[in-house]
Amino acid sequence: MSRISSRFGEIIEKGKKAFIPYIMAGDPDISRTKKVIGILEDCGADIIELGVPFSDPLADGPVIQKAGQRALEQGVRLRSVIELVAEVRKTTSIPIILMTYYNPVFKYGEEKFVHDATTAGVDGLIAPDMLPEEAGSLVRFAKKSGLDTIFLLAPTSTEDRIRKVSKAASGFVYYVSITGITGAKLSMDHAIASHISKIREISGKPVAVGFGISTPEEASKVSMLADGVIVGSAIVKRVTDSDEELRKYLLALRKAIG
Repeated sequence: MSRISSRFGEIIEKGKKAFIPYIMAGDPDISRTKKVIGILEDCGADIIELGVPFSDPLADGPVIQKAGQRALEQGVRLRSVIELVAEVRKTTSIPIILMTYYNPVFKYGEEKFVHDATTAGVDGLIAPDMLPEEAGSLVRFAKKSGLDTIFLLAPTSTEDRIRKVSKAASGFVYYVSITGITGAKLSMDHAIASHISKIREISGKPVAVGFGISTPEEASKVSMLADGVIVGSAIVKRVTDSDEELRKYLLALRKAIG
């Protein structure tokens, strides 16, 4: 069982929900990212998503796009992020997922990427532009190495799409709560609740919800429907706040998620 599946198993057994924060690796610099990873864990994060900066981030809103650009200007690339994970693994065992686009993985080489990432201690991969029907070789390499491949579903996903994603996905399914970019306004309704239940039923995997969640109140509402709550842009905005202010916000999210 992967570290991600094991963590979800523990959380679900306790009747709780996973808190999954996202930050951009290298924003404003690698040193701050290392420190923020520690703060996230101290404040009750269950799994951490590390963004890999990319020059053409189609799924990202302005906050994460700007964070990625700042990281790129610092010289941060996919290899740098893998090296960062290897460094933080000296002091933490929290599950870590890389969120990247497929192009950097393709350039790196799928097999080499999976080998280097898992050797460094990466537990999962999310690539928002990677379709399950086009990811066969990467999924095979990942399964052999124990790297979870996490795919996205949305309110517009058909049952056929749910089944395709469920077959390729491991760890959990990432449900995009809005049909837009990261950082957009959240709107949850009964149809989304029903859709999440269907995904859980078909996949047999936990469902974590992200995109558009910024306040503890929103995180609380989402936690009533999902197995995990993903918060990205709202945290990225705060990574340069004082440690005290950042901790205050993260602890409020953790309390709201339950």
